[in-house]
Amino acid sequence: MVLKKKKDIQVAALNVGHQELETLRSFADAEGENLAALLLHCLQLTDGLVQIHCIKQIVPLLEKIDRNQACDPMFQSCLDILGHIYFSVDPKNPLKKVLTSSLNGLPEPFFADAVRSFTCCLQEELKTNNLYSYRRVIDNLASCMENFNLGRTSVINLFKDVLQFLQKWSFSIFRKFTGNHIAQTELMHDLLIAIRVSVMLVQKVQEIIQGGLWKSPSSPVWQSMCGLLSIFSKFLRNDDLLQNIQSTSGLAIILLIKTMCDTTEMIADLVNHLILHSVGNSRVPEWFISSCGSLCTEDIPGPALLFLCQGALAMLNWKNGDMGQSGEKLLLDIAGVLFTLSLQLKESSLEMFLSRILVIWTNSALDILESSSLSLKGSLNGNSEIVGKLLEYVYSHWEHPLDAVRHQTKTIFKNLLQMHQCTMERSDCVSDPFFLGLIESLMRLEWHVKGKYTCLSCLVDCVGIENILAVNKMIPSQILEVMGDQSLAPYASDLLETMFKSHRNHLKSRSLYTSWFDEWHETWVSPLLLILREGNLEQTAYIMDYYLPKLLKCSPESLSYMVKILQTSTNINTGSCNSRGSLGALMACLRTARAHGHLQYASHVTWGSLVSSAKIKQGLVHQHCQVRIDALGLLCESHRSTEIVSLEEMQLVQFFILYNLNNQSPGVRQQICSLLKKLFCRIQESSQVLYKLEQSKSQQESVDDSIEKDPSGILQKYQDFMASICNSLFEALFPGSSHATKFSALTILGSIAEIFPDPEGKAQAVFQLSQEINFARVETIMECFSSTFEEVKILAFDLLMKFPKTTVHFQDSLKLQALFRAAVDLSTSTKPYDCVTASYLLRFLIGQEGLLSALAVLFNNPLGPSLSQAGGEEPVAFVERNALMVVKYLLENLEREISQAESSLLQAAALFPMYGRVHCIIGAFQQLSLNNLTLVTEWRSVVAKLILTSYRLSAVVAPVVQSSSPEGLIPMDTDSETASRLQMILNEIQPRDTNDYFNQVKMTKKLNSLDLEDLAAGAPMITTSMEMKGKDGQSCDVTAQAVLVCCWRSMKEVALLLGMLCQLVPLQAVPEAPDELVTVEQVKNIGNYFKQHLLQSRHRGAFELAYTGFVKLTQVLSRCPNECLHRLPEQWLRDVLEEIKSSNPSSKLCATRRSAGIPFYIQALLASEPKKGRMDLLKITMKELISLAVPSSDSQSSVPQVHALNILRALFRDTRLGENIIPYVADGIQAAILGFTSPVWAVSGLSNVFIKEGKDHFSFVLVSPVMTGREFFSRFPALYPFLLKQLELVAILNEWKLYPNLYLLLLILGRLYPSPMDGTSSALSMAPFIPFIRRCGHSAVYRSREMAARALVPFVMIDQIPNTIRSLLCELPNCTDLCIRQNHVHGMLLQVFHLLQSYSDSKHRANSDFQQELTDITVCIRAKLWLAKRQNPCLVTRAACIDILILLTQCLDQAPKGSQPGLKFLGFCKEVDTIISESELKTGIPHSCAVPGLIQYLQSLTRLVIAAMFTITADPSEKTKDNSIPLVQLLQSNFAEVRLLTLETLLHLVSPVDPKQKTGEERDLLSFLPDVGETLLKMAMEEEHQECFSKVLKILHCMDISKWLPLIECCIHQTPKDFLTWTMGVANASNERNKIQCEALKLASKLVTYHVELHKEGLPLIEMELRQWVQLVSYCCRGELQAETRLAAAEVLVSVTPFFLTNQRLILGLPDTLTLWKCVFILLQSEEQTVRNTAAEVVQAALSQENTCQTTGFAFSLVDASMALDLAVGLLCKLLQEWDQVASGLQFLLEWLLGEDDIRNESEVQIPVEEDLVFDKGEVNIWAETLTQVGHLVKHLSCLCKKSWLSQDLTGLHQLKRKACLQFQHLSQLFKELPPNPEFSKTTDYTRLRIQKERTSACLKMLDILEGKGEKPWATDISLPVVI
Repeated sequence: MVLKKKKDIQVAALNVGHQELETLRSFADAEGENLAALLLHCLQLTDGLVQIHCIKQIVPLLEKIDRNQACDPMFQSCLDILGHIYFSVDPKNPLKKVLTSSLNGLPEPFFADAVRSFTCCLQEELKTNNLYSYRRVIDNLASCMENFNLGRTSVINLFKDVLQFLQKWSFSIFRKFTGNHIAQTELMHDLLIAIRVSVMLVQKVQEIIQGGLWKSPSSPVWQSMCGLLSIFSKFLRNDDLLQNIQSTSGLAIILLIKTMCDTTEMIADLVNHLILHSVGNSRVPEWFISSCGSLCTEDIPGPALLFLCQGALAMLNWKNGDMGQSGEKLLLDIAGVLFTLSLQLKESSLEMFLSRILVIWTNSALDILESSSLSLKGSLNGNSEIVGKLLEYVYSHWEHPLDAVRHQTKTIFKNLLQMHQCTMERSDCVSDPFFLGLIESLMRLEWHVKGKYTCLSCLVDCVGIENILAVNKMIPSQILEVMGDQSLAPYASDLLETMFKSHRNHLKSRSLYTSWFDEWHETWVSPLLLILREGNLEQTAYIMDYYLPKLLKCSPESLSYMVKILQTSTNINTGSCNSRGSLGALMACLRTARAHGHLQYASHVTWGSLVSSAKIKQGLVHQHCQVRIDALGLLCESHRSTEIVSLEEMQLVQFFILYNLNNQSPGVRQQICSLLKKLFCRIQESSQVLYKLEQSKSQQESVDDSIEKDPSGILQKYQDFMASICNSLFEALFPGSSHATKFSALTILGSIAEIFPDPEGKAQAVFQLSQEINFARVETIMECFSSTFEEVKILAFDLLMKFPKTTVHFQDSLKLQALFRAAVDLSTSTKPYDCVTASYLLRFLIGQEGLLSALAVLFNNPLGPSLSQAGGEEPVAFVERNALMVVKYLLENLEREISQAESSLLQAAALFPMYGRVHCIIGAFQQLSLNNLTLVTEWRSVVAKLILTSYRLSAVVAPVVQSSSPEGLIPMDTDSETASRLQMILNEIQPRDTNDYFNQVKMTKKLNSLDLEDLAAGAPMITTSMEMKGKDGQSCDVTAQAVLVCCWRSMKEVALLLGMLCQLVPLQAVPEAPDELVTVEQVKNIGNYFKQHLLQSRHRGAFELAYTGFVKLTQVLSRCPNECLHRLPEQWLRDVLEEIKSSNPSSKLCATRRSAGIPFYIQALLASEPKKGRMDLLKITMKELISLAVPSSDSQSSVPQVHALNILRALFRDTRLGENIIPYVADGIQAAILGFTSPVWAVSGLSNVFIKEGKDHFSFVLVSPVMTGREFFSRFPALYPFLLKQLELVAILNEWKLYPNLYLLLLILGRLYPSPMDGTSSALSMAPFIPFIRRCGHSAVYRSREMAARALVPFVMIDQIPNTIRSLLCELPNCTDLCIRQNHVHGMLLQVFHLLQSYSDSKHRANSDFQQELTDITVCIRAKLWLAKRQNPCLVTRAACIDILILLTQCLDQAPKGSQPGLKFLGFCKEVDTIISESELKTGIPHSCAVPGLIQYLQSLTRLVIAAMFTITADPSEKTKDNSIPLVQLLQSNFAEVRLLTLETLLHLVSPVDPKQKTGEERDLLSFLPDVGETLLKMAMEEEHQECFSKVLKILHCMDISKWLPLIECCIHQTPKDFLTWTMGVANASNERNKIQCEALKLASKLVTYHVELHKEGLPLIEMELRQWVQLVSYCCRGELQAETRLAAAEVLVSVTPFFLTNQRLILGLPDTLTLWKCVFILLQSEEQTVRNTAAEVVQAALSQENTCQTTGFAFSLVDASMALDLAVGLLCKLLQEWDQVASGLQFLLEWLLGEDDIRNESEVQIPVEEDLVFDKGEVNIWAETLTQVGHLVKHLSCLCKKSWLSQDLTGLHQLKRKACLQFQHLSQLFKELPPNPEFSKTTDYTRLRIQKERTSACLKMLDILEGKGEKPWATDISLPVVI
């Protein structure tokens, strides 16, 4: 581990007055050995640390003094001075504690004198009248009473005076709560300390106040205590004070009452009066009435009552029965009060207090139960009302959003279990009904309930795990299944840990043999291994993080068991991209074991016994990303940071880096970089151990046996390894490398630079990155600035800044000038990412010492004195000089461009968008420490000018971003009339658009103020320009996108610049401060700018990023000591709320676009408020907004309501407000529900959005997106009566008219989920909602009936569902009823369906009650089956009834055999057959498609037919041929929906979703469908519905081709060859129908392989078809096609690999075979990871063949695409030798290497002009790296060429070489034509040319090898990525 550097302790020195020093001098002896001399010497020191040592010598000196000498006046004077010193030292000064510690050891002869001295000093302290000195006195009192005998005795001596002082000071400070917020906060904290000191004082001096003398009403002590009691009562009731003050006041009140009472009964009675808020007629003392009677007679707030309860529980003694019977009654009364308060107090802080107080109550109950009466035990047992309410509280709060509340809830549950144990007469917990009931109810809960885990954990401790496992043996597997949810993983792992520890202890105690270990492994380890092998990524990752370390810590010996099990199946279960497999599970276990110290890399033998290097290598390139991470973690992580890194580990890490830098997942990249950083830290720290070992030349200092005897050898290996790693990383920055590769390489290099800096002094370093850096590598890193990804630019810049200055110092002045020109040009680019490149270039150049002189030559401008030397002072730091020069230059250019933009905004947008300049200025400022500048005068003028220039720029672009429609301001045309249209549109919108801020806000001529009234001077004039000239003199047009981007990005950069200036520049309250850069007036102007910009901008990009700058400003203002600035946010907030409230028609606030920037403005103001304060601004804002959001009858405008809803929506989504927003959730929901009834569309639409988004965005408030009714209404009790009343109103009116509220009500109620715990609550019972929700099912709106059915489910208890279903079925009409309302019928049927579905999902199938209840429901529904028949004319209700029958059929069929009465017995099957036989599917459909519900009815009926068919198949005795509808008839239906459902069923039969279910039994079901094959073939020819056609092709592909192919000639009159041609034609003609193309391709490929297998000797007969198929596969691999098509092509290649790719016979011939291999290479470089993963399976299949499995060490293993590409190239080269086709194959491979298409394109086209697309980022494929494939080709071709160059026919190679040479020359010419610094100015072209040059050079090198010649000049240009 890395040791943290200790902080330097600053100790202020002691100081005393001149008189005290003279006194000490008069007593000091000449030798300096007495006490006075010691003190004098101590006080003359200036170092506080040295003074500490002197003070520690006082007591040892006094101990040597004889008792008779103690009376010397010198000692008394010294003690007096010590007293003055003690009370003058600051309490935070370490000297205070040293004095306390030393004086605690004062010898007894000096103690009395010391007490007198300290008492006198303290008395002087208490006489102070200065309010601001009171805090020092209070701190001294606290210090005296805290473990300081001398001080405590002094305080006791002055007890009366101290009490009077505390009383006076508390009252004085309470009256001083005025002034600014900061002063109030300080006073409140002072008051809190005073109350705590008062409590401490009364507690510490109990012994002196036990007597009765002071209890006289005339006693000063008694009067002071009464006064304190009165003051604390006022504090308790004052809600303006901090809650901590109120809480401590509650403690103090109870303590004072306890102290002033004579008996414990009196204490209990008086506290009871306070708690119950009542005063009896007798036995109430007068002092109680006068001091705190108001707490009993007047209404007090809930928090005050809560804190009184806390005081009673904390300050009274509940142990040993001291409180008596009155105490027992008081305890029960407190519980009742707390339960009442739990329903009233919903503020987050109060809820935390309440949960903590309930914990204290349960602890007090446990204390009192030890000696309580039987009646109290009866009141506190598990069946009592109080315990029931405690359980209710637990169930309501166990998923509270606050961690503290959830933690306290667990403690409450644990304590109540112990309470019940204390009340039990017998000790057997296992058979106790209370515990059994808890276990049963908890086990019935869903596993997504977090509280279930904590409560079960407590129950395990009580009753033991064996009893819980007896209820459910599968509980370990069930818990592991839910660990894919990160929010549940910690809870689940804690429960599992408790369980397996308990089980282990239980088994060990029960058995004396080792057999228990196998049982324990089977229970806890086996499920874990199964999940690790087959689980998804999140699930296994969380298990590794949370569960596996705990399991290994409990049982380290289980590791060998895991390894043994997993090793046996690594070659069988290889995993996939979605599952780890056995190898992945093995890596995970070993990594976790090593990281937690259970596995040491002791020796090669030890490692070999666990896992071989070959297996680790397979893991390092496994297709599953987490397997690779775990394998790397196994190598990098170690329990000890100084463990030596072995050579094998270093080799494996090098292998890993070669193939894993290019990873598209940011999370995986972050993990890779983090693990490698750990490895580098190990190398660094272990190297220090090795250096020490080398210096000592002793092996005894070795920390590990694995350290070799040659430390220098290991250090050399370290050096070589790090150098090799750096080489690989720098070479990974090759031309065309992907963003992911660059990100990984730069991040790792940055870590190396941090861990291995240049050593200081004589420090030894094993490696220095600076030694690996040269100029070429610096330029390589700088080229990363041109990346289109800003994170790459950041990493490259940070890496350069980590290098020593000498390493990155540019000496060439011309180079600096060229780079500066490039940066300046890029700063005006129309592409946003170019200005970011310019910014980083300039920031880099600012760090170059020679920049200033280079620019002076460039501009012919010699340096002035201000930049060279400041008035004879030392030379200014060159960084600041450079930054000032750059900022001035950019600012001058910006001013000039703004002047041009004021004339023509279109020209500015097209030629020089100004935001780039501002962005570069911001970057330049970031290079400086703005609080420590030298050239203050120059910077002050620059900043002032910059602020005003920002205003000018904002004024130019404001008309666009503040227009009512900024996106459509300019038509999306590119003709030359664009400018004219812009002028016309601006003229049209200006008179009508009320948002005219920048027609009002203009700069005056003064440079230091912002005049808001000068309108005309700076108004932007946008002139009409028919043609604009670009930089090259060519005319150019501008698009709306370009203008809009220019404008909103300019606004963004201005906002960020102003925000940065406000935040980083030192703010001074005094205007004349010499070092200020920004004045108070400028800050106010900036604030006003932000205010009006945010309130009036319409473009989201503009106001969203202005919000970022405004937040920086408000944060500065909130901390500003200047009262004027400090109060600005509050004033702005009140102003905007008033403007919103006024709804003035002339208001410029935007009422559309979600109120535009107004919510952002208010969010920024509220975000600046301190979160630990009272949050007054939030309270004011929420109160005002909610009052505006609620509909009002007297409101004349809906605009305030719209604004209020928009702002509330934003505030509820703002997670920074956290729990502070919770109290307003209920009011917000009420306002939205009421607003949905508004006739104004804007209000109703907003209310809908508010509630819909609230389902997700309230998740931080609700913890989970769903919760039980109990939890919901317990957390928001105000919603219970509101929702009930609204629902009642809607249910009554809904049948006659449409009521909008119904939708939102059902939407909210439908989010709740049922819980078996909900039935115990009486106050918040769900029962009253049920009749109204059922009635809502009668709505005339279809959607409302569905929502009512879903909403009913959580409100019906699980056990009440059968009765409710039967009740609903009984309410259904009979066929003889005259009046049938189909809406009512449909609503009830839907409710039956959803209730039955919920009931079937929640019950276990083997439950006999469940089966009986299903039988009863079946009987009831049989009486209403007419609704599913033709007697019912409504097709919608018929479909709903059939859906119920299908669900019921599935429930009955899935029940275990023997557990049901049988379908035949019930007659249910016959009824279903009757419905089917009489249906329209059997008799024909007379309806047209326009009949409502027809399609829905046919779909339901089809599902019923299919379900019945499965029933008949399963039970042949039920088969009735006459009534059933054959499947073929369904396939021939005229309705596509019927055919589609039938086809999906067939597809399920032939290809089950779970591959493990592919059994012969399922496939034999097709034997019952003899005509299906013929029907499918006919459908293939005739089907017009695309989805059905796709399904037909897929079914034919999945079926056994030998069963249907012989039917082709008789069915569709085609030969198999013709059918193959037709299938390929379908694939070719289906480019726009992706699914059809994919399925046709797969089917054609299966037909091809079938023909090849069937006609091995007759292949020439289908040669043309084979070639056509190869072309089809090649076409489907093209990058422009959709990913699904390429994925299908990859799957096809996997299936044909053994036939065509690796077959020892070249069935397709060499060209076509190589074409397929080229397809594999293309797919392995696809951008979509799924395509790459599937293509990698081709390599796995290829290496698993008999003739190829021995070629590499990766046979049968599934590797990543990067490794697969390398293996594929190598395998192809080996196959060419096996096929004896090396000569022909080399020709093809060299052409691939050269890139023939690229040669032609480059030769035909000159350097292409980059299209002016604003957001174009270059190449589409961000994963593929051309030179990576070239590198693999070069590596493997080199070996092949060296073996076969003598046997080559050189004719074809000479032609190829001629082409390559011409290509090389052409590329050289193109390079010369590029502009200076093309890597920045022409990045795309420059990269393309460099890639092509590398390919050409590589090809020429291979040709030279084939010719047997030496290297040519082009060979030196090759810089391909490193490959092995």
